[in-house]
Amino acid sequence: MERDNSNVFVWFFSGAVLGAAVALLLAPESGERTRHRLARQAQRGRQGFLESSQELFERGRELYERGREIAEDAAAMFERGRRIAEKTIDDRI
Repeated sequence: MERDNSNVFVWFFSGAVLGAAVALLLAPESGERTRHRLARQAQRGRQGFLESSQELFERGRELYERGREIAEDAAAMFERGRRIAEKTIDDRI
């Protein structure tokens, strides 16, 4: 069974962003420079979130399509089985 690591990645990335923000807040730099660094980190975090959410969306779409195909195949097999059963019953009569 395939292991889903997307949740682990989100938690790791969130922790890294939070750690970086705390480190910047506690760093002995000027307020303006700290604000610029925080803004840059926020932008990177936003970009990472968008990329990972896009990846998750695409995986969801693939799973949906695969499920739809399986359902269509199952319906076709059911219909073939029904026809065979009807033909067998008609042949006996």
